Amino acid sequence: MMESRIKRLATTLMDATTDKDPLVQEQIYNALCYLGESEPEEILNSCDEYLRQHDKLAYPHRVIILKAMETVVKNNIALLDKSTAKVVIFLASNEMTKSKEVIRDWQQAASNVLVAVGQRFINKVMEEVLTKFQPGILPHYFVMQTFANLSVSNVFGMVPFLNSILGTMLPMLGMAKQDHMKSVFCYALQHFSESIQEYLANLDKAPDPTVRKDTFSNEIFSAYEVLFNSWLQHREAKLRLAVVEAMGPMSYLMPSEKLEEQLPKLIPGILALYKKHTEAFYISKSLCQILEASVNIGSRSLDVQLDSLLGTLHPQICAPADPSVPLTVKNHTEVLRCFTVLACSFPDRVLAFLLPKLESSNERTRVGTLLIMRQIINSAPSQMEIKKPFILSSMKLPLQDSNNKVKRAVVQVISAMAHHGYLEQPGGEAMMEFLVRQCALPSDAQPKKQPPDADDLTSDSVQSISVNTLFLLSTTVDRMNNVLWPYLLEFVTPIQFTNALTPLCKSLMYLAMKKQEEGENASLIRYDLNANLPSPYALTTRLLVVSSQPYVGDCRGTAALRLLNVLHYSVHPTLDQLWSKKVPLLVEHIEENTEKSLSQKEWEEKLLLFLQETLAAVSDNTWICHFVTEMCRQLNSYNGFPLEKNFLYKCIGTTLGACTSKDLVQKQLQELLETARYHEEAEREGLASCFGICAINHLEETLAKLEDFVRSDVFKKSVGLFSIFKDRSDNEVEKVKSTLILCYGYVAMYAPKELVLSRIEADILKNIFQYFNTKDLTLKLCLIRSICMISQAIYKGVKCGDFIFSRKAELVAQMVEFIKAEPLETMRTPVRQRAMITCTYLVILEPHLSDPDRTELIDTCLASVLALPPLELVKERDENGGNALHKEMLYGDTISALKDLLKRLLQRNLTPHGLQDMFAHLGPWIKSNKEHERQRAVEVSAALLDFYLSKLNVSTVIPFYNLGVLIALFSPRCSDSLASVRQHAVDCVYCLLYIQLCYEGFARDHRDEMVEGLKALKKGLEEPDFTVLFHTCNNIAMVIGKRVPPDQLMSLLLAMFEGLADPDKNCSRAATVMINSLLKERGGVLQEKVPDIMSIIHSKLEEVDEEHIRKAAQQTVYILASQHKSVVVSSLLGSSLPFDSHTCTMWRSLATEPTLTSQILEQLLEKVNRDVPYKESKCFLLGSGSERIATPLPLAATCALYEIMSAPESGAAVLGLYPPLFVTLLLRVSCTVGVQLPKNLQSRERRSSSHGPAPRSLHPCSCAVETLKVMLARGGSEEVARAVGSAGGWELMVSPERHHDGIAVLAGAMARHAGPRLPLIVKNLIPTLSGVFDSQRITTTAFFAELLNSNVVNDLILLETMMDNMTGRQKDTCLLVRMLALRGLGNIASGSPEKVRKHGAKLLASMVNGMDDKDDPHNLIALEAMSSLSKLLDHVEERDIQSMLLHIAIRIRPFFDSEQPDLRQSSIVLFGNLTKFSEGNCEVFFEQILNGLVTLLLHLQDPKPEVVKACKFALRMCGPNMGCEGLCDMFLNHLREDRSLHYGEFMNNVCKHLMQSYPEMLNRLILTNLFYFKSNWVDIRAAAPMFIGFLVLHVDEDHCQQVDLDQLISALNLLLKDPVPAVRVKVAETLGRLVRIL
Repeated sequence: MMESRIKRLATTLMDATTDKDPLVQEQIYNALCYLGESEPEEILNSCDEYLRQHDKLAYPHRVIILKAMETVVKNNIALLDKSTAKVVIFLASNEMTKSKEVIRDWQQAASNVLVAVGQRFINKVMEEVLTKFQPGILPHYFVMQTFANLSVSNVFGMVPFLNSILGTMLPMLGMAKQDHMKSVFCYALQHFSESIQEYLANLDKAPDPTVRKDTFSNEIFSAYEVLFNSWLQHREAKLRLAVVEAMGPMSYLMPSEKLEEQLPKLIPGILALYKKHTEAFYISKSLCQILEASVNIGSRSLDVQLDSLLGTLHPQICAPADPSVPLTVKNHTEVLRCFTVLACSFPDRVLAFLLPKLESSNERTRVGTLLIMRQIINSAPSQMEIKKPFILSSMKLPLQDSNNKVKRAVVQVISAMAHHGYLEQPGGEAMMEFLVRQCALPSDAQPKKQPPDADDLTSDSVQSISVNTLFLLSTTVDRMNNVLWPYLLEFVTPIQFTNALTPLCKSLMYLAMKKQEEGENASLIRYDLNANLPSPYALTTRLLVVSSQPYVGDCRGTAALRLLNVLHYSVHPTLDQLWSKKVPLLVEHIEENTEKSLSQKEWEEKLLLFLQETLAAVSDNTWICHFVTEMCRQLNSYNGFPLEKNFLYKCIGTTLGACTSKDLVQKQLQELLETARYHEEAEREGLASCFGICAINHLEETLAKLEDFVRSDVFKKSVGLFSIFKDRSDNEVEKVKSTLILCYGYVAMYAPKELVLSRIEADILKNIFQYFNTKDLTLKLCLIRSICMISQAIYKGVKCGDFIFSRKAELVAQMVEFIKAEPLETMRTPVRQRAMITCTYLVILEPHLSDPDRTELIDTCLASVLALPPLELVKERDENGGNALHKEMLYGDTISALKDLLKRLLQRNLTPHGLQDMFAHLGPWIKSNKEHERQRAVEVSAALLDFYLSKLNVSTVIPFYNLGVLIALFSPRCSDSLASVRQHAVDCVYCLLYIQLCYEGFARDHRDEMVEGLKALKKGLEEPDFTVLFHTCNNIAMVIGKRVPPDQLMSLLLAMFEGLADPDKNCSRAATVMINSLLKERGGVLQEKVPDIMSIIHSKLEEVDEEHIRKAAQQTVYILASQHKSVVVSSLLGSSLPFDSHTCTMWRSLATEPTLTSQILEQLLEKVNRDVPYKESKCFLLGSGSERIATPLPLAATCALYEIMSAPESGAAVLGLYPPLFVTLLLRVSCTVGVQLPKNLQSRERRSSSHGPAPRSLHPCSCAVETLKVMLARGGSEEVARAVGSAGGWELMVSPERHHDGIAVLAGAMARHAGPRLPLIVKNLIPTLSGVFDSQRITTTAFFAELLNSNVVNDLILLETMMDNMTGRQKDTCLLVRMLALRGLGNIASGSPEKVRKHGAKLLASMVNGMDDKDDPHNLIALEAMSSLSKLLDHVEERDIQSMLLHIAIRIRPFFDSEQPDLRQSSIVLFGNLTKFSEGNCEVFFEQILNGLVTLLLHLQDPKPEVVKACKFALRMCGPNMGCEGLCDMFLNHLREDRSLHYGEFMNNVCKHLMQSYPEMLNRLILTNLFYFKSNWVDIRAAAPMFIGFLVLHVDEDHCQQVDLDQLISALNLLLKDPVPAVRVKVAETLGRLVRIL
């Protein structure tokens, strides 16, 4: 019986192989394999029988079964008996050969079965398969393939058969006519040959150690003859490749004399195939095997074939390998192996062939040849040893090749040569020079577009390969040390190797350190043996100069300095101690910074200091003279490297300064002047720096040399010019003049001040003044800088009073002329900035400037800077981003220069008069109608006032007579349209008030609390919010009012009135304050004029959209309302709806004073309640229906309430009227749900929204909700409003369908955050429960229901009242009211759980009645009753629930599978809660748990997450009642809400526990699962068969008989046709597991 069931299961699965879904097919295969693990022989026999009986089953389905058989055989090979093996072998043999046509998938699967069985039963397999391999009859394709695969998988078992197989096979070769048969014979011969080779290689492990190569030689040769002479010539490419693949391994087994005999034909035959095949790998692999076999037998025939071999193989390497096609890379490897074989045997001829190819014009030929050379150098070192000079000499031409690919190949060859001692030979230095040249290749700034030949290399990649190679040769190839050291030093100084410096320095440092370790410190550089090496002076200069740009060229500064440090002994013996201390600090400085963070000026100063210390340490004039001469010699090398050249000039200046030979100093200075490239800016700067630094120690010589230069013919337009300056254009002469002037400036700045002051006017200025009359920009800038440096030198050199600079005014006037000459529409040059900086230093020198000169200077500078167009405009014009950044920096620097100049001028007259004079110039700019001019002027003013305050030192109390005027100048700007102006204006007022305090006698560090408050007010000026600005300006005005002295007040007011005409209008704020003051005094008599005044205010607000006007109007309305409130309210209520923004503003002004606000709110509440909320209107378009239209007065009053309460000041009034406001607005919301606006207002609202954003929606319900929201916020219940908002409650209230949910959110928030308010609210709401409006009853019931959810009602002694009211609503005509009443009663469980026990019976009766409500078509009341009951169960007396327990459990069971997710969820949660009361009815309720268990477990796969969560809860609750500790633990651990569930693994463990604890339940559980085979939910349909599968997996054999297997298999079979593949997969899996219960 058991066997027939296994067979039935297997048959069911095999029937399902026709399923088209690949995942289902895969699962069927897995299930068959699973059955096979249990009963391998039975399953194999079943598969055999099935395939024999279903002869017509299509081959794709047979393949699944055969694959399963192969897996079962492989996994259970040791367990199979011979009889089963025979059956399988016979079946597989028949399946494989049933069709004479080749059907690859099917026959391959059958062949694989035979190969699997052959692992153990090789003789049986061969016995069967050999019957299909008869002499004289061509075998089936897969018979041969099976032989071949067996020979690989079972070498020792198969090789003994091969002699006879070969004997039978050889005559068949001639019979094979079809290509696929010939191919399979080749495949077999290839694998036979490989197996024989493996067998012979492992004879010590072989069963028959007497087997020899000659056992097979003759047969292999006979086969070879057919393959080579006949099949190799075939036109079919695949066949030819198969032949070639076979011939490689066969060549090892052929008789030696036969192979020797065949080689003259064989090799040309193989080589000929290259022309016929694009894919050459298999040919090359076979050829390599043939060549190795030939060499092994010591063939003499190869000699003759060599030329054709080389000629054919060489192009294979020359064709580049494509990395994306792996076989081309493998082919390269095989061809290179061929060259290795040939080079070991014929080194002379191979080199004679290869080396001339290096001269080919074809790039690929050259590259390929170099690759072969590298291979030969590496793989045939002994044969190449005596050929080294020959190979090196042949590399001369490749070294000159410009092609990047060739260069890379040469680098690779050089690397190989280095490892094998080539570079130690003569000619090796040329190779190293080539390598260094490649390291010096320039980096491509931008990678070029990839050319069509994607293989192309950039010079970057050649460079990086070369750099890596050089470093590796220096550090890892010991034999290269003497080749590279000191030879590489020759490449350090030539400028063309600059890019290679970093790798050169790193390699040299490593080599030098090795030498030092070997004890060669003193003789590190042997100049006696190496005449071409650069001198110590040259090396030091070079390494120091390149270090000035430390991050260029892969951080060459670090490498250069480290090398310099290592070479210290060779530079000068005395430098050891200094350099070993200083160089590491310099390196550390580079490493601690980045290219961005490093200060170039500071770095150069460090290097020059290092140079100074070095020169001091050497202290040898002869050495220093040689050093400076070398520096000057190297200058021209740096043409094109301006930064490095500039630094070298500074080094020369420093070294000349240390030189004691004055003749040499003058000679070198003369030479520098003669050879400088004056047209380059960096050169001019460098030369001037050099002269300046030199002047520190040689002032006389420097000035003398400059004087000679001035007098020379270079500046005279005559024939007899200096030979060096002949034919120079005027432009170049201007550049020479610029340099000369710059030299004088630097000399003045650097030279000792005690020596230079006396020379400034006599020697320096005398030679500068003659060049002022120029239009050349370079010359102008040099003049300005030079004058600036001279001024600084004078200022630093002496106390200003001791030196009268007679030409100061002249120089200032010249700077003013330069500034005036600059165009006002743009700023292209730094002339303005530099000229102002120069004036800044000039004005502090004696004598004082005259008033006209001072005025001219100030006005010119202000006009030149403040009137410039805005930077943003300049950026828009200039699309070049880099240039825009430069402009931005130039603007910033120029403004800073202007501030510094004005501060210096103010410092000369630090009095109120001086301040007034300065602002007389700045005033028009501060009031300018152009924003950018105001912004700059106020920024400059703030800086000046801050400076004035910081420098002020009042010795006697004097009046600050112009305080009012100045404050009036700035205070209106506190509300300027520009934020930056506002901020700076506050700073100005702040400084002015402190200046006043100083003049009143307070100390400068005194801090006034009022004035300090201004700083805090600045925050309010950041954003242009008019409300904030007005408030801030008002506070500023208060501070000013309290701090301005009485005598200044009138001038302040007068000046403020002047400000009314300001284009910005904000300066009229002071006037509006006065208007409102008057109204306060005289408004009482204006009652009749109030409506007119209100109308005028409204019209003014419409006309002028200015913040201060609006604020003033609000103040005015408030003053009027405090005097005439009823008139003001009626007037405003008469405004058109929707209220425009001006009317809203006026309403809000009524919130200022609590008493007044309370009276107005009461008036408005009375108007809301007096009229009906809506009127019914028949809707003709919809037939007999009607719609509700809002009445206008309550609507207007609601809007007015919103506007008043939206003002923060209304808080106190709202607090006093909290209950009536809340109840009125709550009921207003209730009565307006779904109510429409009157038609006239609908169209008006549409119009107003189309003209611009309306203040807010006029829709009656939205309007009421917004008003309630603002009432809560203003009444101190912000938390309530926030909580309702975050829960989406406000949106819900407006929705007719969800209104009650919104009310519940509100009630919950009130209970949490406004409990003390509730008694009066509840009292006012109770009467509405019996009201006529359904909407009001729903709202009040929903509100009470949610309040009962909180303990606050119990604390406030409201519980019984509210509970009675809820119970009374159970008979309400409105279904929603009944549902909400049940919800409220259920909420008592969470709100006042201690009261549930007292009223338990009453509450439970209400819930049961709710479940039985007859007028409940959508089960809404039942759902609420279940949900509420779940909450109550925790708190009722057990005796109250016991009598109803079973009734409830049975009543809710149908809801478990309801189509409505919320019903499923509530019923399952309630079921979980009921389990707590099951102790008294343990057995009865345990039965209910078992009834629901399968459902609950399956619904863990429910599509709704909330149902899954409910199931987890219910199962956790059921666990303790199931009497199985393991199951209980699982439910508690795995079904936690926060834990994700691996369902399959979980169900596996559940079923394990179920079958251990309740094995007798198996059939019942299976039958319940069968019910869900028809579920509408896919995941549950898939889970049910899986559930059964796991049950079966874990049940004991004793309990298997209770299952009706036939019914189960039939049901599964039916489900196997489910349209969803995922379900079918689970069914197939379960079918496999049924083997457990058979």
